[in-house]
Amino acid sequence: MKRRKEMSFDKLYKLFIYVALITLAVSIIVPVAWVFLASIKENSEFYGNPWTMPKGIYFQNFIDAFQKAKMGEYFLNSVLVTALALAILLVVALPAAYVLARYRFRGSKLINVMFMGGLFINVNYIVVPIFLMFVDADKFLKGLGGNGFFLNNLIVVALVYASTALPFTIYLLSGFFVTIPKDYEEAAYVDGSGYFRTMVRIMMPMATPSIITVILFNFLSFWNEYIISMTLLTKDAKTLPVGLMQLMQAQKAAANYGQLYAGLVIVMLPTLILYIMVQKRLTQGMSLGGLKG
Repeated sequence: MKRRKEMSFDKLYKLFIYVALITLAVSIIVPVAWVFLASIKENSEFYGNPWTMPKGIYFQNFIDAFQKAKMGEYFLNSVLVTALALAILLVVALPAAYVLARYRFRGSKLINVMFMGGLFINVNYIVVPIFLMFVDADKFLKGLGGNGFFLNNLIVVALVYASTALPFTIYLLSGFFVTIPKDYEEAAYVDGSGYFRTMVRIMMPMATPSIITVILFNFLSFWNEYIISMTLLTKDAKTLPVGLMQLMQAQKAAANYGQLYAGLVIVMLPTLILYIMVQKRLTQGMSLGGLKG
C-alpha cells in the first residue's frame, strides 16, 4: 500500500513538472513566434485581429528598418563592439583565471577576493561615475589641443564592457581550471613545455566547454546592453538596443508597427542563432564550469 502511494506521488510530481515546463515553453515560444510573424505583416494587417496569420511575406519592413531607421548601421556597431569586447575579455580573463586557479603567490588571495567582490557590483550603479570621468578626460585632452576620445567611441565602450564582465568571467573559468588534475601540466613540463605553452596548448583546449559558456553569456550581455551604450554614445554611433529604443519611440507616433517588429527581429535573431549553435556545449560547460562549484 505504501509503495503504491509512493508511485502515485511520483506520477503526480512528474505530471506537475511536465505541466510547468510546457507552460514555461509556451510562454516563451508564443511571444517570440508572434514577433517574427508580425515583422512580415503589412501595416494595415495590425488593425484587425492581431492573432491572424500574415497574408504574405512583406520584406519591405526589414528594408525600411535597415535603411530609414539606420538599423543596419546600428547592427554593424553592435557587431564591432561585441566582438571587440569579447576578444579583450578572453585575452585578459583566460590567463588571469588560469594563474589564479593553478598558482599561489603573494597577493593572489587578495586579488581573488577583489574579483569576487566585483560580482556584487551592479554595473548600472557605476555608469554615471564612468561617464563623469570620461567627460573630465575629454576636457583635459581638449585643453591640450586634442580632440575628445573617451565619449562616442565604440572602442572605449568595448573596453568598458570587457572590464565590467571580468569578475564573472574569471570566477567561471577559475572554477573549471581548478577541477583539472595537475598531472597534465606535470607531463607537459617533463616534455619541456613552458608555462605559457602549457596554458595555450593543453589547458585552454581542455577548457573549451567553459570558454564557450563564457562567450555565450557575455555575448548576450554585450549585445543586449542598453544603459552603458546610451550613456557613453551620445551622438550618431549607437548600438542596436539604443537604436531599437529610438525606433520604438518614433514608430509609436508613426504607427508603423511592421518596421518596429522587424527591428525587434534584427536584435533577437543573432542571439537565437548563436544559442542554437552552441546549446550542447553550453550545457556541458555549465556542468563542468564554475557554476557547479
